[in-house]
Amino acid sequence: MKVVALTGAGISAESGIPTFRGKDGLWNKYSPAELATPEAFSRNPELVWKWYDWRRQLIAKAEPNDGHRTLAKMEELFPDFWLITQNVDGLHQRAGSKRVIELHGNIWKVRCVRCGEEGYDHRAPLPEIPPKCEKCGGLLRPGVVWFGESLPMDALQRAYELAEGADVFIVVGTSAQVYPAAELPLITKRNGAKLIEVNPEETPITPHAYVSLRESASTGLKRVLEIL
Repeated sequence: MKVVALTGAGISAESGIPTFRGKDGLWNKYSPAELATPEAFSRNPELVWKWYDWRRQLIAKAEPNDGHRTLAKMEELFPDFWLITQNVDGLHQRAGSKRVIELHGNIWKVRCVRCGEEGYDHRAPLPEIPPKCEKCGGLLRPGVVWFGESLPMDALQRAYELAEGADVFIVVGTSAQVYPAAELPLITKRNGAKLIEVNPEETPITPHAYVSLRESASTGLKRVLEIL
């Protein structure tokens, strides 16, 4: 049985990491245009990096929760299990998941805007803002997908393949408002898979779900594991 899970910010909310949308979402307090676009970075890289350095420090203090750990357990139980995430915090990997597709990048990854050098920097806080490339001295940018940018093609293509071939597709903690990720559950449903949703609130996915649990990721995913 091929089991695929798609996770959004809701699964990490239980670890103390704020979501972006919803009543208390970050985009209700901050402007994406000022903090999460290529234009914002070109205009004021220091401001953008202060925002990401704050988020990196928040994530560094967080721990994976039972939702993350249950998905890692599913990977152990199902040889053909894959995890697609919209999150950039790396908590799935810290919980033990290895087969992870990161659609929106990783906040611990950095890329030089001058020479293209990429790598990981887990220091939090960063000693210098904005950070510079050790190879050429150019500005480093966070290795995440900003508004107005395309998703990494290899990750997106793999996500489509997994959605098309899944027998069971689990949607956890996502508002299902951000495309193309929001399209994946509908693709898998059209291909005959059982669609399972875990979310405290109803979403556009809810009417299409075979099972929809109004629960947190930590409790809901344990029930899903029992169902499987």
